[in-house]
Amino acid sequence: MKLTFSPASPFARKVRIAAIELGLIDKIEFVPAAVTPGTANEDYSKITPLKKLPVLITNDGDVILDSYVIVEYLNEMVGGSLIPDYGPRRWKAKTNHSLINGMLDSMLLCRYEKLVRPQGLQWQAWSDDHWNRAWTGMARFENRPDVLDGSSFDISQIGLVCVLGYADFRFADCGWRKAYPKLDAFHQKMMERPSVKISVPPAA
Repeated sequence: MKLTFSPASPFARKVRIAAIELGLIDKIEFVPAAVTPGTANEDYSKITPLKKLPVLITNDGDVILDSYVIVEYLNEMVGGSLIPDYGPRRWKAKTNHSLINGMLDSMLLCRYEKLVRPQGLQWQAWSDDHWNRAWTGMARFENRPDVLDGSSFDISQIGLVCVLGYADFRFADCGWRKAYPKLDAFHQKMMERPSVKISVPPAA
């Protein structure tokens, strides 16, 4: 299998963590890809018109899009437990992940607004709104002991690790640790897992 990725992508990191946890990391070839907004990448657009990371290309040549769907595919391959099979735990995990993915999308848009949009054209209120979505999402998880207590490790914990890691990577001065001490304790505990520690993005 091949996975398009960037070491900086929190979405690709999510899949890398899952692949390590599921024992599949050695079965995946990682293919670097660049998807900067406003920059054409015709070759990658042939793989996915959405031009997003990551994409999994299976051994049969099928293209699987979206980090959650890729994790679900890998989880099903080996009968893993990263996504609960049925019942309330499944829907809670999927809902948690939808919130987490929205937080990551908002953080990425804030990053692009500052990095990519030409000077003088930035929309501060729009950026502030998106940052507030991520920040209040952190507040929501600060009060979720069922996610933070460490009794399980599934797509909820993987996604939340990627949110906090991306905050460290791209928004190092945002102060999330001081604002959310329970998230800080959770993150420190998760960093003890090899899959989480190995996948930390390089220094910005």
